[in-house]
Amino acid sequence: MLGSAENKPPFLNDKNLQPAIEKVLMKKFPLYDSKASQLQVVNQMKNDILKGLSLYYHTFVDILMLKDHVVDLLTTIDACQVQLDITLNYDLTKNYLDLIATYVSIMILMSKVDDRKIVLALYNSAHEFLHGKSDQSYHRLGQMCLEYDPPMKKLAEEFVPHSRHLMPALMSLHKVYPRRNLSAEVLRNLQVLSILSEPAKMASVPTTDMIQCEYLSLDTMERWIIFGLMLCYQNLADAPAWDLWKQALQSSYIITLCRNEVLHIHRYIISFFEIKGQNIQHQHKRVNELKELQVQALQNAPVLHRERRKFLRSTLRDLTIVFTEEPGLLGPKAMYVFQGLSLARDEVLWLLRHVVNPPSRSHNVKISPEDFYDRQLPELLFYMEELRGLVKKYNEVIQRYYVQYLSGYDAVYLNQLIQNISMCPEDESVILSSFYNSIAALSVKQVEKNELFDFRGFRLDWFRLQAYTSVSKAALELKNHQDLAKHLNTVVFHTKMVDYLDEMVNETGDLSIYCFYTTLFEHQFKQCMEFLAQHRYSIIFPMICGHFMNATHSLCPEEYASLGKTSVKYANWFLTELSTEITQVIANIGEETVKMDSKLLPKHSAPIILSQRQKAKDKRDKKIQEPEKPGQESVRKNRENFTRMDKLHMALTDLCYAINYCTVIQVWDHGFVPREFFLQHLETRFNKALVGMMMYNPETNEIAKPSELLNGVRAYMNVLQSIENYIHIDIVRVFHNVLPMQTQPTDANGEKTITHNYTHWYLEVLLMRVACNPGQIVFSPSRKAFVSVLQGDGPFVAAEEYADLTELRALAELIGPYGMKYMGERLMLNIASQVDEIKKLVVANKDTLIQLRSSFDKPDVMRELTRKLMTPYKNAPCDADVLLLRMTRIGVLLAFRSLAQEALNDILDQRIPFLIGSIRDIHHHVPNNKDSMPISLKQQVVNELASSAGEKCSIDPTLCNALRTLKS
Repeated sequence: MLGSAENKPPFLNDKNLQPAIEKVLMKKFPLYDSKASQLQVVNQMKNDILKGLSLYYHTFVDILMLKDHVVDLLTTIDACQVQLDITLNYDLTKNYLDLIATYVSIMILMSKVDDRKIVLALYNSAHEFLHGKSDQSYHRLGQMCLEYDPPMKKLAEEFVPHSRHLMPALMSLHKVYPRRNLSAEVLRNLQVLSILSEPAKMASVPTTDMIQCEYLSLDTMERWIIFGLMLCYQNLADAPAWDLWKQALQSSYIITLCRNEVLHIHRYIISFFEIKGQNIQHQHKRVNELKELQVQALQNAPVLHRERRKFLRSTLRDLTIVFTEEPGLLGPKAMYVFQGLSLARDEVLWLLRHVVNPPSRSHNVKISPEDFYDRQLPELLFYMEELRGLVKKYNEVIQRYYVQYLSGYDAVYLNQLIQNISMCPEDESVILSSFYNSIAALSVKQVEKNELFDFRGFRLDWFRLQAYTSVSKAALELKNHQDLAKHLNTVVFHTKMVDYLDEMVNETGDLSIYCFYTTLFEHQFKQCMEFLAQHRYSIIFPMICGHFMNATHSLCPEEYASLGKTSVKYANWFLTELSTEITQVIANIGEETVKMDSKLLPKHSAPIILSQRQKAKDKRDKKIQEPEKPGQESVRKNRENFTRMDKLHMALTDLCYAINYCTVIQVWDHGFVPREFFLQHLETRFNKALVGMMMYNPETNEIAKPSELLNGVRAYMNVLQSIENYIHIDIVRVFHNVLPMQTQPTDANGEKTITHNYTHWYLEVLLMRVACNPGQIVFSPSRKAFVSVLQGDGPFVAAEEYADLTELRALAELIGPYGMKYMGERLMLNIASQVDEIKKLVVANKDTLIQLRSSFDKPDVMRELTRKLMTPYKNAPCDADVLLLRMTRIGVLLAFRSLAQEALNDILDQRIPFLIGSIRDIHHHVPNNKDSMPISLKQQVVNELASSAGEKCSIDPTLCNALRTLKS
């Protein structure tokens, strides 16, 4: 944490503290003069310093305590002369090597903290000012910092007596590591992880006498070998040790210390060997050999691991296909699952740490970026997750198989091995007998009854027995009964297949490391979305977020919240991006489909008819090029030539496969439903597409004809309906959620809809042009349309193409009764405003009108009063012209209203004929029940019902409401 500037306490960079740190605390660390005047600043800030550095200081105290316990334990193991062999006492040896690797990693990590001395001295000084004495651990911590700087020198000295037991443990890896660390070509030749290579043995258990070593992580073994042989570097002269050392250092040039903390191992070892004062024979030779190994690792390791990833992709794909088709094979071939997961996980870990930490350019080794930026990595991750899912899905199949195997074979063979032991001590005999009794009593009925199995005690007893029988002068020495040891290791694996499956899956296939490589995680997802062939595997990224919580530990509960929030954040982001990508593909397909569908409109037939007529007139002219006919785009000579639509449909198929792969993704305490993410984005995109297809431009007042828009909407809806062939969703739900919003003036997001735009265009553009330019556009009752007669000053608009019965029927089908009602209300408000203006004219000319009314028999007076009404103002028409203009507008609006009502009625008559019939009956025969409602109110309610259905009413209720609103 101190390594990053954002986590570093701010006062470490405080200029006021620098004199105290540099001139007093660091001068003779860990000793310093507590009465120095420069430390008065520390005294003033002592509370803040203690609060800010307490966590870091006590972490160093924990490291000191761990060091003491590790030294004590290793000394005890030396005193007991424990014999360690990974193939015999697997659990004991594995935990021993893990302890040493963890111990070395912690000491190296501590040495990488640059401010460790400052933190210790500053904390102790503040502690001394507050409590009057130094912290009891300070001087030992200071001594530890000095001794372990650099750490390997001191560690190598410490392990001189421990090497007698460490080296045999490391040398036992010679039976495992070389046969596991193979190139892809050798793995293929050996048919590793291939179930179908030997059909006769398909249902048999793989033969191995060290089954737990088969899925042991290569990454873990390399850490054991490198750290172990660094501690026991004197033994590198032995051929087996050198062989292990050489293979491990050729495999990678970066190893993991903890999570995303790594070490450039060759450079570190070289610096260790070059330390002055090291009494190492052939020091110069060793350094040269390491430099050669470093060059070999830089040149060959990326290619080796790239080819291994290719092999694992195909192998894991074959395993998933076989196990999906024949889940019964998961019983005998369960080891293949965990072996494959372990190998794949090792390759993923290798790739992550080597991509993020590139080598120095000083090596002059050319490295190809293609070996690191693996575009097909999502496929490998996907097959890993699929294997994990198959194990969890068919866990009962695996349980049934191994329950029978334990009781039917393992128990019998174990009994024979126990009987063959000539002199078995009483304690060991009791433990071995309990082993036999535990597995011999198993029955398939226990699985059928869903009984909870628990073999943790069995495995712990075997661990204890390994410790008892591996010490010097033990009554029962395990090395003399190797068959027993190997069989019990196998039995332990079989018990894990019964009660420990989830933990086994996490142990071998956990990818929680990604939560510490989030930047690379994002980059790999974006790379996946750009590569068409990997689209179907894109769902693996949100699924990996469900692994993040495996990185937490019960001893560090403060990490739960931060890692949980990170996992939820990235799962949400991945699903959002994935849904956006699918909706973008659907939008592109819909756009292409709408274009193709528009080519079938009658207006596009004119060029074809014209070309045919020209061809008939002049047959000699062969150069006439016929326009492309609709459907010509589907004709192709070669299927390998992909069109844009082919690529879009491939992308849609793969992306829908991804989003449909799992129902729920569990991340922390949250459940993410990918289909719901997709549906929400699809609804939003469909809503925008509907408005976009109008092609409405407020500046030029251009808009699509309703019939063309309706045609496009139907084509787009056909595309959406086809999605049900790819993914299990209810597309009708999308239609029900989106289309009704377009019948309102604004949608759920407050955006303008089809109803709003068409209402505005018809009332403010078309009808305004009709009213303001008399004679250019007229209403034709016989044609039931507004018809353009003359060309005006502005751009020509063929009114009959927008305001005839056909177009208004299309509009009524698009925006429905609610939208037509909204349009009618806006129209009637316009009429009401015109009526109000007319009323103002009447009031203004009230006296003149009264005189006119009483002067019918006086021609001269009538002539004078009429001339007064017809007299124009300076810059405005006369009142009589204004009256006629406003009456004309009312007439235009009422004509359009009647046309729109008729169109609505026609559409409803087609869609809901029985309901419309009932409305007509009620309208013609107003119910006259004996109730308290007055007949006038009944008539009003019935008129509103009939008007909403497009029926003609003697009194228009919408106009009445508009006039009433204006009056109030």
